[in-house]
Amino acid sequence: MPISRFAGKAQTVLGWIEGKGLGITLPHEHLICDARFNFSEPEGASEKALAYKSVSMEIISWLRYHPSENLDNCQQFDEQEAIDEAILFKEAGGSTIVDASSIGLGRNPEALARISQATGLNIIMGSGYLVHRCHPQNMSTKTEGEITEEIVRDINIGVGNTGIRAGIIGEIGASWPLHDNERKSIRAAARAQQITGAPLNIHPGRINNKSVLEIIEILEDVGADLSRTVISHVELRIRDHDVRCQVAKAGCYLEYDSFGWEGHVPLSLYRHTDLNLPNDIQRIHEIMQLIEEGYLDRVLISQDIWLKSWRTLYGGWGYAHISKYVTPAMLREGMSQEQINTIMIENPKRLLCFV
Repeated sequence: MPISRFAGKAQTVLGWIEGKGLGITLPHEHLICDARFNFSEPEGASEKALAYKSVSMEIISWLRYHPSENLDNCQQFDEQEAIDEAILFKEAGGSTIVDASSIGLGRNPEALARISQATGLNIIMGSGYLVHRCHPQNMSTKTEGEITEEIVRDINIGVGNTGIRAGIIGEIGASWPLHDNERKSIRAAARAQQITGAPLNIHPGRINNKSVLEIIEILEDVGADLSRTVISHVELRIRDHDVRCQVAKAGCYLEYDSFGWEGHVPLSLYRHTDLNLPNDIQRIHEIMQLIEEGYLDRVLISQDIWLKSWRTLYGGWGYAHISKYVTPAMLREGMSQEQINTIMIENPKRLLCFV
């Protein structure tokens, strides 16, 4: 991989910055997001009306158990709301947010630039394609080379005519079993990483450890830089410690990015009522296991707030949850401040700076 003239710098929606300027970083969030592809109407006749109500305290209890069965909950379009919520993270000491809304998730470069200007936060934008359910209609006719060129253009020139450039490839989506277009998308993303020196974020398929291992094989086949590749949603996708260690040993970052979301039973997101979702303390203990195995430098943490009800305005935990509540819990459970700084500052900096 050629060394970029921007090596050691991260690319935000307002331009390049030195890595030391990233500070405390949330490596996987959504400020502007259209996740309507995840919406599914409730099966119960008595609940169908709830699917089309606006998110409010009137239905917030029901949303805890049916987060993706409300259409409004899957839409985060309000810029001022995003600004107000993001400022809470800044007030808690935060500096950088990675908006992982790739193509098909309502990515809005100009809105992200305005949010960055209004808050003073560094915002890094994603590129590439999520899962096949939100791919464009012509995805099957796109070649691997064409997708690669799209991503490279987003990074080197900018999205459309905005001149606003992506600073990370991803989140790149995969289902289980892997769809042909997702396989093509993953390969293209890896090739774009080779060309640009950008970091890469992968959203693996759910409820099967084989998904992430298959993706790593594909990435290795294309020649991806696994040391600058993130596997997202670890607490949702990889429930086996040995497999987590395999992923870290391969060189990938393990991203625990659902802090704050704790498993209400029954859990109907994606219709998977058997999803074993850990709470924050369990997440901390799993991370401590990884540290004991020698993988401190492979861990990232975030909150992945892609649902409206997870914002503080609607009674959710918000973007400052880790800074205000999780890090004190980490200290209480036996992690050191140095380890926390590695996870929240040093690891994101190493990932996000181009090579």
